[in-house]
Amino acid sequence: MKPRKWLFACVLTTLIAAIALTGCGAKNDTNAGSNGASNGNAASGDAAGNAGGDQAAGSSALDAVKSRGKLVVGVKFDTKLFGLKDPASGSVEGFDVDIAKALAKEIVGDETKIELKEVTSKTRIPMLNNGDIDMIVATMTITEERKKEVDFSDVYFKAGQSLLVKKGSPIKSIDDIKKGTKVLAVKGSTSVDNIKEKAPDATVLEFDNYQDAFSALKAGQGDTLTTDNAILYGMAAQDPNYEVVGEPFTDEPYGIAIKKGETALLDAVNAGLKKLNDSGAYKEIYEKWIGETPAAN
Repeated sequence: MKPRKWLFACVLTTLIAAIALTGCGAKNDTNAGSNGASNGNAASGDAAGNAGGDQAAGSSALDAVKSRGKLVVGVKFDTKLFGLKDPASGSVEGFDVDIAKALAKEIVGDETKIELKEVTSKTRIPMLNNGDIDMIVATMTITEERKKEVDFSDVYFKAGQSLLVKKGSPIKSIDDIKKGTKVLAVKGSTSVDNIKEKAPDATVLEFDNYQDAFSALKAGQGDTLTTDNAILYGMAAQDPNYEVVGEPFTDEPYGIAIKKGETALLDAVNAGLKKLNDSGAYKEIYEKWIGETPAAN
């Protein structure tokens, strides 16, 4: 009888252990599920740091902006009159910045509910399509080529490409750009293509941003700098030894870029721009930065 009792005890002990292990396994699985959910929430929190990271599946970019309660806008930090960062205060000011703030007020109800991220002509479209920003308000000319990558708002500023030279320069207009003339421009801008078309014999040197290009001009690395006249006027205001010459030789209508297909956000931007025009707020912003009354549309 003793061997049989011993065998029974062994079986019973094994069965109890198995039950206990099953219970522990269930408990561990539950914890794993909780951890998974926690990690998922953490990931969502990290993603929310990006403009598009908090956009739920099936929702629009406008829904994401309103849910976040903040508009994330790409602006330039190196373009006087439009978007220039003050190294002392760290604030960014300009025409584009004020337009962006006004749109934030219309879309999320408060012009202070905005985050400004630096973009350049080269980085702005990739940043938009990567979800780093909700929109681009950065002296961006509407072109058919760019329409393949982004959607544009209605025109909010009309510019034209011109030339900046040191006072006393023999260059007075686009007609004076000859073979051997060194023209400075910015990578990713329409200015590069335009100057190559209008002055095919010129040598074009490209820089990452406007401040680098202007510094190169002042250092004697080129004969002239070309971009939109509005931007060039800002440079001339920085240094009175330089001036804008000649008539504009292109039309550069600026638009606000939105990720393709985000029609709700695009409609909200266009509605905001219309309200700014109708209320007279646009005129005030224009006169503040450009120093003249905007032409009637």
